[in-house]
Amino acid sequence: PSRSSQTSMNKIKSKPGLLLHYKQQPKGLRDYFSHLPRLVEGFPLDVALAYVFAQVELAQNMALYCGVAKVHRADSDLAYRAIQRQHLKRADFRDKYEMIYGKPIPETITSLLITAEAVRDRVMHGKGSTDDQKRNAIAHVLAYAAALNAFTASAGGPRPFGNLRGFKGAAQSLDKSTTRWILKGMGFGV
Repeated sequence: PSRSSQTSMNKIKSKPGLLLHYKQQPKGLRDYFSHLPRLVEGFPLDVALAYVFAQVELAQNMALYCGVAKVHRADSDLAYRAIQRQHLKRADFRDKYEMIYGKPIPETITSLLITAEAVRDRVMHGKGSTDDQKRNAIAHVLAYAAALNAFTASAGGPRPFGNLRGFKGAAQSLDKSTTRWILKGMGFGV
C-alpha cells in the first residue's frame, strides 16, 4: 500500500473542508498556524503549502533546541546557536530527535509528514500537483503537528508547534563548558 493509504485521515475535498479541519485542531496549534485561514482563502494553495512547511521546519528546530535545553539542561544560548547553525536534512531531524529525547518518532507520525512532503516537493520543484493533493498535504501537516506535539510532550519536552514560553521551567542549566561537550557528543557544531 502507498504511504497515503497508511494514514487514517479523512480526505479533505474543498477549501471549506480544509478550514473546518483547521478549526478542529487544538487552540495552540491554530495559534501556531494562525495565518493559514487567510492564506487558504486569499491565495493559491501553493502559498499555504509553503507556509505550513516553513512552520514545520521552525517547530522541528525548536523541538531539538527545547529538548537539548530542557531534557539535557544545556546552556540555552549555546544550544540555540548550535541548533541554528546545524543544517538538517529530513532524516537528520528524526535521528537528532531520537538522540535528544531517547525514543524515535513513531512511523504513524512520520508517515503523515512524508505524505505531505511528496506533494510539497512536486510543487517546489515545478512539477505541479492538484489542489486536492495540496489541500490534503496541508491537512497531513496539521495532523503531523498535533501528533508530534503530543508525542514530544509524552517524552518530557514542550509542544514544539505552539507557544514555548516557560518551556524549561526553573531547572538550572549546565555550565557552558559542559554544554559544549554535550552538544559535540550529539553531533552539533559548537
